Amino acid sequence: MRKTLLLVPVVLLSACSWGIKLDDSGKAVRTAWSGDVSQCQELGKVTVSVMDRVGPVDRNQIKVRDELEVMARNEAAKMNADTIKPLADPTDGSQPWGAYRCGSQRLPAAGGAAPATSGSSAPATVPAAGFQSYPIQGH
Repeated sequence: MRKTLLLVPVVLLSACSWGIKLDDSGKAVRTAWSGDVSQCQELGKVTVSVMDRVGPVDRNQIKVRDELEVMARNEAAKMNADTIKPLADPTDGSQPWGAYRCGSQRLPAAGGAAPATSGSSAPATVPAAGFQSYPIQGH
């Protein structure tokens, strides 16, 4: 009985999606939060999912969204896509993304902001709210 009680927290913690890392190929995929992808070649749809709750506890939604984006970028890179765009908001830890090949075409930035330069690590588009989230290295 004691062994069972000790294993429960270990099993619950192992269900967390720690260790989701942006692959080298995924780093080349940009996220078009509000950019126009009508001039891009649509390659398909990617649906990714992570644990949004551990037992009765809801996970931090910012972390869940960040992990979904990282996974979508990694999967889109496998399809030779260079751009992804969310098709819907996350639901129960799952989110669909469109995968596109836009080539060297720059997507228009939201809010009239200038696009990022090629030497910058900032994304080519910025959400209408004027901020962008990035995965935290090593977390």
